[in-house]
Amino acid sequence: MAQYSRLEVASAMHENGMVPLFYHPDIALGKKVLKACYDGGARLMEFTARGDFAFEVFLELNKYAIKTLPGMIMGVGSITDAAAASLFMQMGANFIVTPSLREDIAMVCNRRKVLWSPGCGSLTEINKAEELGCEIVKLFPGATYGPAFVKAIKGPQPWTSVMPTGGVSTDEANLKGWFDAGVTCVGMGSKLISKEILDTQDFESLEENVRNTLQAIRRLRS
Repeated sequence: MAQYSRLEVASAMHENGMVPLFYHPDIALGKKVLKACYDGGARLMEFTARGDFAFEVFLELNKYAIKTLPGMIMGVGSITDAAAASLFMQMGANFIVTPSLREDIAMVCNRRKVLWSPGCGSLTEINKAEELGCEIVKLFPGATYGPAFVKAIKGPQPWTSVMPTGGVSTDEANLKGWFDAGVTCVGMGSKLISKEILDTQDFESLEENVRNTLQAIRRLRS
């Protein structure tokens, strides 16, 4: 069962400004990634469930976070159907992120009051997601739409909370574009947790990357 309500998760996303995305089949390596992100100041992690037996990896990482990393909010991304969402919520997922808008996923998450963030690419999809109770919409793929799209929809809909994923980097100019446009937070995967870092297991660099990125976000918001 989730440790955090959807409103608590939404608040943490807004406060932190960044949700790291990560997948790797190695549980031991995953724990080190999680610890480095936590030590760098991150308090959310989206585990992108893309590989075989990904549920086993997430289960162990979530147990580790609950026991060892107080305040770390673990969620799951790349969820494509309600059955998978239900499975990961049984394992304690605090939020569910999807690549597209799925009403079946909305229903099972709302039933448990777990935050869900669907991938949307049009104002119509965003409106539908919000009608289904979505707190924070995932703009995906972010690089396709860019900050100008966010700025445009925030004009008539200032209440809409957006998290772009894909096309977001640690570069401060890139982050400035998104936050100036009015995003609530950003999702960041390989630009933050790179293949090189994973291959070399340079977790000190990862911790520094996370810390520097969060500091940049705070500067841009102030």
